[in-house]
Order: sequence, then C-alpha cells, then structure tokens
Amino acid sequence: MCSTKTKIAATFLAMVVLAVVGTHTIVTQADSMRPVLQPASGSPRALARTVTVQSLPPVVVKAEPQSGLTDVDPSITELRVTFSKPMMDGDWAWAQISDDTYPKTTGRPRFLDDHKTCVLPVKLESGKTYVIWLNLPPYDSFQDLDGHRAVRYLLAFQTK
Repeated sequence: MCSTKTKIAATFLAMVVLAVVGTHTIVTQADSMRPVLQPASGSPRALARTVTVQSLPPVVVKAEPQSGLTDVDPSITELRVTFSKPMMDGDWAWAQISDDTYPKTTGRPRFLDDHKTCVLPVKLESGKTYVIWLNLPPYDSFQDLDGHRAVRYLLAFQTK
C-alpha cells in the first residue's frame, strides 16, 4: 500500500508544469506529453465549464511575412502580426536574439484600427535570415484588453 506522501510525489513527477495562464496552469502528463489546462485549484471537469476564448491568452493567428518562408521580398517595409483578440496599445514586445538577425526598424510599432494587427516598420536586406521573438520573457508586454499576456511566437524568415 502506498502512503499519501508517495502518491503525491508520484503525481508530481508524472506532471510537468508548462505555464501559468491567469488562474489556470498548463501541464503535461508524462505518459502522453499532451498539454492539459487545469485550474489552479479544483478538478479538470470544473475547468471545462469555465474556459472561454476570452479567458485564454491571445495567440498570433497570422504573420506577414509568414514564418518559415525563404523567399521574402526584401523591399517590404512592414512586418505584421495579427493576434486572435484585440490588444492593448502602447506596449509591444518584438525581441531580438542578435543584432545580426533583427531587422533595422524605421519607426515605432503600432496597432491598426482593428487593435489585433501590430505593424513594425522595417528596412530589410537581401539574402538575410531574420529571427524575431514576440513576447519572449522578460520582453512580454503584448497583452489583450483583459491583461492576458500573449503566447510567445517565433517569426523567422529569409529574404531573397
């Protein structure tokens, strides 16, 4: 017979915390590695009644240029990312991993009138690979109108 401490330890080892989202925690069960959103307290069944798109963090639903492209026209003058929900304006989080892979910016980021699409004015060069993280902690100020921080997103592309 297992003691309560042993059961608690086994349960703890079987789950890995991936992120905390408001009052919920995203965990993965070690046997399946399938992420599961669970309330900080209570059962997963209770969560099914409380999760809504509004209660979840915003995600990038579109990027221009599309991440992964290797033939981007270097004459484009803006990078655009569109989020799943309206976002707060004034705080942006376009993060670089190095000076060499971050584009030269030609203006400040701004949101379009839809409050979902953020535009970064840039000057790109031919034959370069660009790597930009959006909302990479500690630079994670993209957030929706309810204060939920956006899920990080990697925008990587190469110009012709």
